[in-house]
Amino acid sequence: MKPINTLLVIGLISLLILCISPYLGLIIKDPAIEYHILTQLRLPRVLFAFIAGAGLALCGMVFQAMFHNPLATPFTLGVASGASLGAAIYVYLGFSFTLLGLDGGTFAAFLGALIAISFVYTISRYQNGFSPETLLLTGVAISFFFSSLILFTQYLSNLTDSFQILRWLMGSLTTVGYRDIMQLLPFVTLCSAAILWLTRELNLLMAGDDIALSRGVSVQKIRYSLFFVTSLCVGAIVALCGPIGFIGMMVPHICRLIIGNDHRYLAPASLLVGGSFLIVCDTISRLIIAPAEIPVGVITTLLGGPFFLWLLIKSKSKEA
Repeated sequence: MKPINTLLVIGLISLLILCISPYLGLIIKDPAIEYHILTQLRLPRVLFAFIAGAGLALCGMVFQAMFHNPLATPFTLGVASGASLGAAIYVYLGFSFTLLGLDGGTFAAFLGALIAISFVYTISRYQNGFSPETLLLTGVAISFFFSSLILFTQYLSNLTDSFQILRWLMGSLTTVGYRDIMQLLPFVTLCSAAILWLTRELNLLMAGDDIALSRGVSVQKIRYSLFFVTSLCVGAIVALCGPIGFIGMMVPHICRLIIGNDHRYLAPASLLVGGSFLIVCDTISRLIIAPAEIPVGVITTLLGGPFFLWLLIKSKSKEA
Protein backbone atom coordinates (compact mmCIF):
# COMPACT_ATOMS: atom_id res chain seq x y z
CA MET A 1 0.00 0.00 0.00
CA LYS A 2 1.26 3.50 -0.85
CA PRO A 3 2.30 5.64 2.16
CA ILE A 4 -0.41 8.23 1.46
CA ASN A 5 -3.09 5.52 1.46
CA THR A 6 -1.70 4.06 4.68
CA LEU A 7 -1.81 7.54 6.20
CA LEU A 8 -5.47 7.91 5.22
CA VAL A 9 -6.31 4.58 6.88
CA ILE A 10 -4.48 5.67 10.05
CA GLY A 11 -6.45 8.93 9.98
CA LEU A 12 -9.78 7.11 9.70
CA ILE A 13 -8.90 4.75 12.56
CA SER A 14 -7.84 7.72 14.72
CA LEU A 15 -11.12 9.50 13.97
CA LEU A 16 -13.04 6.35 14.93
CA ILE A 17 -11.17 6.11 18.24
CA LEU A 18 -11.85 9.80 18.93
CA CYS A 19 -15.58 9.33 18.31
CA ILE A 20 -16.07 6.07 20.24
CA SER A 21 -13.88 6.44 23.33
CA PRO A 22 -15.93 9.18 25.13
CA TYR A 23 -18.95 6.85 25.23
CA LEU A 24 -17.16 3.76 26.59
CA GLY A 25 -18.24 3.01 30.16
CA LEU A 26 -20.86 5.77 30.13
CA ILE A 27 -23.96 4.13 31.65
CA ILE A 28 -26.25 6.88 32.97
CA LYS A 29 -30.00 6.95 32.40
CA ASP A 30 -30.53 10.67 32.99
CA PRO A 31 -29.93 12.45 29.63
CA ALA A 32 -29.06 15.78 31.25
CA ILE A 33 -26.38 14.25 33.51
CA GLU A 34 -25.08 12.12 30.64
CA TYR A 35 -24.77 15.19 28.39
CA HIS A 36 -22.92 17.12 31.10
CA ILE A 37 -20.48 14.27 31.77
CA LEU A 38 -19.91 13.76 28.05
CA THR A 39 -19.27 17.42 27.18
CA GLN A 40 -17.47 18.59 30.34
CA LEU A 41 -15.53 15.48 31.40
CA ARG A 42 -15.23 12.78 28.74
CA LEU A 43 -14.80 14.84 25.56
CA PRO A 44 -12.23 17.28 27.06
CA ARG A 45 -10.29 14.33 28.46
CA VAL A 46 -10.22 12.51 25.13
CA LEU A 47 -9.11 15.65 23.25
CA PHE A 48 -6.53 16.36 25.95
CA ALA A 49 -5.16 12.82 25.62
CA PHE A 50 -4.98 13.08 21.83
CA ILE A 51 -3.10 16.39 21.89
CA ALA A 52 -0.64 15.20 24.56
CA GLY A 53 -0.04 11.84 22.89
CA ALA A 54 0.46 13.47 19.48
CA GLY A 55 3.00 15.91 20.93
CA LEU A 56 4.98 13.21 22.75
CA ALA A 57 5.08 10.94 19.69
CA LEU A 58 6.21 13.73 17.35
CA CYS A 59 8.92 14.87 19.75
CA GLY A 60 10.09 11.27 20.19
CA MET A 61 10.39 10.91 16.43
CA VAL A 62 12.47 14.10 16.24
CA PHE A 63 14.78 13.04 19.08
CA GLN A 64 15.43 9.69 17.41
CA ALA A 65 16.31 11.48 14.16
CA MET A 66 18.50 14.08 15.88
CA PHE A 67 20.49 11.57 17.93
CA HIS A 68 20.50 8.71 15.40
CA ASN A 69 19.36 6.64 18.38
CA PRO A 70 16.25 4.42 18.24
CA LEU A 71 15.99 4.45 22.05
CA ALA A 72 15.86 8.25 22.40
CA THR A 73 12.65 9.61 23.94
CA PRO A 74 11.18 13.07 24.62
CA PHE A 75 12.46 12.70 28.20
CA THR A 76 16.08 12.01 27.16
CA LEU A 77 17.25 15.58 27.82
CA GLY A 78 15.96 15.76 31.39
CA VAL A 79 12.90 17.88 30.62
CA ALA A 80 10.57 15.49 32.46
CA SER A 81 12.84 15.34 35.50
CA GLY A 82 13.05 19.14 35.62
CA ALA A 83 9.26 19.48 35.43
CA SER A 84 8.78 16.77 38.05
CA LEU A 85 11.23 18.48 40.41
CA GLY A 86 9.39 21.78 40.01
CA ALA A 87 6.07 20.13 40.86
CA ALA A 88 7.61 18.24 43.81
CA ILE A 89 9.07 21.42 45.32
CA TYR A 90 5.72 23.20 44.85
CA VAL A 91 3.91 20.45 46.78
CA TYR A 92 6.59 20.27 49.49
CA LEU A 93 6.56 24.01 50.14
CA GLY A 94 2.75 24.03 50.33
CA PHE A 95 2.24 26.87 47.86
CA SER A 96 -1.17 27.62 46.37
CA PHE A 97 -1.47 30.25 43.65
CA THR A 98 -2.48 30.91 40.05
CA LEU A 99 -0.17 32.74 37.64
CA LEU A 100 -0.79 33.67 34.00
CA GLY A 101 -3.89 31.49 34.03
CA LEU A 102 -1.89 28.44 35.13
CA ASP A 103 -2.35 26.48 38.33
CA GLY A 104 0.65 26.92 40.63
CA GLY A 105 1.74 23.28 40.29
CA THR A 106 1.59 23.47 36.50
CA PHE A 107 3.55 26.72 36.48
CA ALA A 108 6.21 25.28 38.81
CA ALA A 109 6.52 22.18 36.63
CA PHE A 110 6.91 24.23 33.45
CA LEU A 111 9.49 26.45 35.17
CA GLY A 112 11.40 23.31 36.19
CA ALA A 113 11.34 22.10 32.60
CA LEU A 114 12.71 25.45 31.38
CA ILE A 115 15.52 25.28 33.95
CA ALA A 116 16.42 21.76 32.75
CA ILE A 117 16.43 22.93 29.12
CA SER A 118 18.68 25.88 30.04
CA PHE A 119 21.14 23.63 31.89
CA VAL A 120 21.39 21.16 29.01
CA TYR A 121 21.76 23.92 26.41
CA THR A 122 24.41 25.85 28.35
CA ILE A 123 26.56 22.84 29.23
CA SER A 124 26.32 21.41 25.69
CA ARG A 125 27.33 24.71 24.10
CA TYR A 126 30.26 25.08 26.51
CA GLN A 127 31.54 21.55 25.95
CA ASN A 128 31.32 20.61 22.30
CA GLY A 129 29.29 22.92 20.12
CA PHE A 130 25.87 21.29 20.52
CA SER A 131 26.82 17.85 19.16
CA PRO A 132 24.27 14.99 19.53
CA GLU A 133 26.63 13.02 21.80
CA THR A 134 27.16 15.94 24.18
CA LEU A 135 23.45 16.74 24.26
CA LEU A 136 22.58 13.13 25.03
CA LEU A 137 25.15 12.70 27.80
CA THR A 138 24.33 16.07 29.35
CA GLY A 139 20.60 15.29 29.28
CA VAL A 140 21.09 11.93 30.97
CA ALA A 141 23.31 13.49 33.68
CA ILE A 142 20.80 16.30 34.34
CA SER A 143 17.97 13.77 34.44
CA PHE A 144 19.69 11.63 37.07
CA PHE A 145 20.61 14.69 39.14
CA PHE A 146 17.06 16.06 39.15
CA SER A 147 15.63 12.59 39.87
CA SER A 148 17.80 12.34 42.98
CA LEU A 149 16.53 15.77 44.11
CA ILE A 150 12.94 14.54 43.61
CA LEU A 151 13.64 11.54 45.86
CA PHE A 152 15.22 13.85 48.44
CA THR A 153 12.16 16.12 48.36
CA GLN A 154 9.86 13.11 48.81
CA TYR A 155 11.94 11.93 51.75
CA LEU A 156 11.56 15.29 53.47
CA SER A 157 7.80 15.50 52.78
CA ASN A 158 5.05 14.30 55.07
CA LEU A 159 2.94 11.29 54.10
CA THR A 160 0.22 13.30 52.34
CA ASP A 161 2.62 15.42 50.30
CA SER A 162 4.77 12.40 49.46
CA PHE A 163 1.73 10.55 48.10
CA GLN A 164 0.68 13.63 46.12
CA ILE A 165 4.15 13.84 44.55
CA LEU A 166 4.13 10.11 43.76
CA ARG A 167 0.66 10.38 42.21
CA TRP A 168 1.80 13.29 40.01
CA LEU A 169 4.85 11.32 38.88
CA MET A 170 2.57 8.56 37.56
CA GLY A 171 0.96 10.89 35.02
CA SER A 172 -2.70 11.78 34.73
CA LEU A 173 -5.13 13.10 32.12
CA THR A 174 -7.83 14.10 34.59
CA THR A 175 -9.29 17.39 33.38
CA VAL A 176 -12.55 19.29 33.73
CA GLY A 177 -13.63 21.61 30.93
CA TYR A 178 -11.39 22.88 28.17
CA ARG A 179 -8.92 25.15 30.01
CA ASP A 180 -6.05 22.63 30.02
CA ILE A 181 -6.60 21.94 26.32
CA MET A 182 -6.38 25.63 25.47
CA GLN A 183 -3.16 25.91 27.50
CA LEU A 184 -1.52 22.91 25.83
CA LEU A 185 -2.77 23.37 22.26
CA PRO A 186 -0.50 26.35 21.29
CA PHE A 187 2.67 24.45 22.28
CA VAL A 188 1.75 21.27 20.43
CA THR A 189 0.48 23.20 17.38
CA LEU A 190 3.69 25.24 17.13
CA CYS A 191 5.84 22.13 17.58
CA SER A 192 3.84 20.11 15.03
CA ALA A 193 3.95 22.90 12.45
CA ALA A 194 7.74 23.27 12.84
CA ILE A 195 8.36 19.53 12.57
CA LEU A 196 6.10 19.08 9.55
CA TRP A 197 7.85 22.04 7.88
CA LEU A 198 11.28 20.45 8.49
CA THR A 199 10.55 16.88 7.36
CA ARG A 200 13.04 17.14 4.45
CA GLU A 201 15.78 18.25 6.86
CA LEU A 202 14.91 15.39 9.23
CA ASN A 203 15.32 12.90 6.38
CA LEU A 204 18.77 14.31 5.66
CA LEU A 205 19.74 14.33 9.36
CA MET A 206 18.90 10.64 9.52
CA ALA A 207 21.28 10.06 6.60
CA GLY A 208 24.12 11.75 8.51
CA ASP A 209 25.46 15.24 9.16
CA ASP A 210 27.91 15.16 6.24
CA ILE A 211 25.20 14.32 3.72
CA ALA A 212 22.90 16.97 5.22
CA LEU A 213 25.64 19.60 4.95
CA SER A 214 26.37 18.62 1.35
CA ARG A 215 22.67 19.19 0.54
CA GLY A 216 22.75 22.71 1.94
CA VAL A 217 21.20 22.02 5.35
CA SER A 218 22.45 24.16 8.25
CA VAL A 219 22.75 21.26 10.68
CA GLN A 220 23.51 23.32 13.80
CA LYS A 221 20.67 25.78 13.10
CA ILE A 222 18.18 22.96 12.52
CA ARG A 223 19.28 21.25 15.73
CA TYR A 224 18.91 24.49 17.70
CA SER A 225 15.39 25.00 16.35
CA LEU A 226 14.24 21.43 16.91
CA PHE A 227 15.81 21.30 20.38
CA PHE A 228 13.99 24.39 21.63
CA VAL A 229 10.63 23.69 19.99
CA THR A 230 10.43 20.04 21.09
CA SER A 231 11.73 20.77 24.60
CA LEU A 232 9.13 23.49 25.17
CA CYS A 233 6.41 21.19 23.87
CA VAL A 234 7.47 18.30 26.12
CA GLY A 235 7.82 20.70 29.06
CA ALA A 236 4.24 21.93 28.58
CA ILE A 237 2.88 18.37 28.26
CA VAL A 238 4.68 17.15 31.37
CA ALA A 239 3.65 20.26 33.31
CA LEU A 240 -0.03 19.62 32.55
CA CYS A 241 -0.16 15.80 32.47
CA GLY A 242 2.83 14.62 34.47
CA PRO A 243 5.52 12.37 32.95
CA ILE A 244 3.79 9.82 30.69
CA GLY A 245 6.54 7.51 29.53
CA PHE A 246 7.34 5.32 26.52
CA ILE A 247 4.90 6.90 24.02
CA GLY A 248 7.70 8.92 22.45
CA MET A 249 9.77 5.78 22.01
CA MET A 250 7.12 3.24 20.99
CA VAL A 251 4.92 5.16 18.58
CA PRO A 252 7.63 6.30 16.09
CA HIS A 253 8.89 2.71 15.84
CA ILE A 254 5.39 1.36 15.28
CA CYS A 255 4.84 3.99 12.57
CA ARG A 256 8.14 3.14 10.87
CA LEU A 257 7.04 -0.48 10.64
CA ILE A 258 3.74 0.61 9.09
CA ILE A 259 4.66 3.52 6.83
CA GLY A 260 8.46 3.55 6.42
CA ASN A 261 11.23 6.01 7.29
CA ASP A 262 10.24 8.99 5.13
CA HIS A 263 9.46 11.78 7.61
CA ARG A 264 7.03 13.41 5.19
CA TYR A 265 4.66 10.55 6.04
CA LEU A 266 6.18 9.42 9.33
CA ALA A 267 5.54 12.77 11.07
CA PRO A 268 1.75 12.93 10.47
CA ALA A 269 1.47 9.19 11.13
CA SER A 270 3.26 9.59 14.48
CA LEU A 271 0.97 12.49 15.36
CA LEU A 272 -2.18 10.47 14.66
CA VAL A 273 -1.02 7.18 16.17
CA GLY A 274 0.46 8.90 19.25
CA GLY A 275 -2.79 10.70 20.00
CA SER A 276 -4.90 7.60 19.40
CA PHE A 277 -2.57 5.38 21.44
CA LEU A 278 -2.79 7.64 24.50
CA ILE A 279 -6.59 7.75 24.19
CA VAL A 280 -6.67 3.93 24.18
CA CYS A 281 -4.33 3.77 27.21
CA ASP A 282 -6.44 6.34 29.07
CA THR A 283 -9.63 4.43 28.28
CA ILE A 284 -8.06 1.23 29.64
CA SER A 285 -6.97 3.08 32.79
CA ARG A 286 -10.56 4.31 33.31
CA LEU A 287 -12.30 0.99 32.72
CA ILE A 288 -9.98 -1.72 34.04
CA ILE A 289 -10.91 -1.22 37.73
CA ALA A 290 -13.95 1.07 37.30
CA PRO A 291 -15.26 3.12 39.07
CA ALA A 292 -11.68 3.75 40.28
CA GLU A 293 -8.95 4.39 37.74
CA ILE A 294 -5.27 3.62 37.27
CA PRO A 295 -2.87 6.48 36.42
CA VAL A 296 -2.37 6.44 32.66
CA GLY A 297 1.41 6.52 33.07
CA VAL A 298 1.22 3.07 34.66
CA ILE A 299 -0.56 1.65 31.59
CA THR A 300 1.88 3.19 29.10
CA THR A 301 4.85 1.88 31.13
CA LEU A 302 3.35 -1.61 31.36
CA LEU A 303 3.04 -1.64 27.57
CA GLY A 304 6.35 0.13 26.99
CA GLY A 305 8.54 -2.17 29.09
CA PRO A 306 8.00 -5.29 26.95
CA PHE A 307 8.28 -3.18 23.79
CA PHE A 308 11.63 -1.82 24.98
CA LEU A 309 12.92 -5.36 25.58
CA TRP A 310 11.67 -6.46 22.15
CA LEU A 311 13.48 -3.52 20.58
CA LEU A 312 16.73 -4.45 22.31
CA ILE A 313 16.43 -8.09 21.24
CA LYS A 314 15.63 -7.04 17.67
CA SER A 315 18.66 -4.70 17.50
CA LYS A 316 20.94 -7.45 18.88
CA SER A 317 19.66 -9.98 16.34
CA LYS A 318 20.36 -7.49 13.50
CA GLU A 319 23.94 -7.03 14.74
CA ALA A 320 24.43 -10.80 14.83
